[in-house]
Amino acid sequence: MNLTKSSNPVFGRTVFDRIQTGSRAESMTIEGTVNKTGLMLLIVIFAAIFTWRKFFAAFDYSTPETAFSAVSVWLIAGGIGGFVTALITVFSPRRANITAPVYAVFEGLFLGGISAFFESMYPGLVMRAVALTFGVFFILLMLYRSGKIRATGKFRMGIMAATGGIALIYFVSFIAGMFGANLNFLYGSGTLGIGFSLVVVVIAALNLILDFDFIERGAASGAPKYMEWYGAFGLMVTLIWLYLEILRLLAKLANNRD
Repeated sequence: MNLTKSSNPVFGRTVFDRIQTGSRAESMTIEGTVNKTGLMLLIVIFAAIFTWRKFFAAFDYSTPETAFSAVSVWLIAGGIGGFVTALITVFSPRRANITAPVYAVFEGLFLGGISAFFESMYPGLVMRAVALTFGVFFILLMLYRSGKIRATGKFRMGIMAATGGIALIYFVSFIAGMFGANLNFLYGSGTLGIGFSLVVVVIAALNLILDFDFIERGAASGAPKYMEWYGAFGLMVTLIWLYLEILRLLAKLANNRD
């Protein structure tokens, strides 16, 4: 199996082409990557609390839409800032020790506002989404560690194709929206919309297997120490994607019941 193959764009083929293996004393370890992932998660949570509180402070005196506009600047800054720092990290893994924590701050600001808006519409939804995200994460981690799910060549190619297809659908939807077209099957709460979201959640979850495989093989091959930050960054990208898709799916299901 080729270590450099992953459907997560963060873990692309060129990553290991741009790095040099360091000494074993300074090499990437699974424990170090786990610690850095935990640190990034804490940063995301604290940043999210900031926009969460701002939203609900405004929500006490207004509608969800008005409260959302009160944090829109922070959401835009978080979304754009997260995208830019993600690109910098992908193209310069050596800087991941700086850009990965900055990415976590921006994504936290974005997630806090988005989560608060969904929570105001469907009370209790966010905690269910968080619980499901971590539940899926730990289940897949246990399955991977037990060897019941492995990142084989066919598995990897299938997830890569599915992830690319989803990205293409979202891109087409974005372009279509600019011209006034409305792709209801993506955002509606009907059977087709729920089914699509469920498929996306499954694909996002299976990307975790490829991320686990990348981190494990990176540590085994003696990748440089800074790749711990890069591995943590890549795992956070998938976790954030998975959380957002689960949040969207739960919102569709709640709306469908109303």
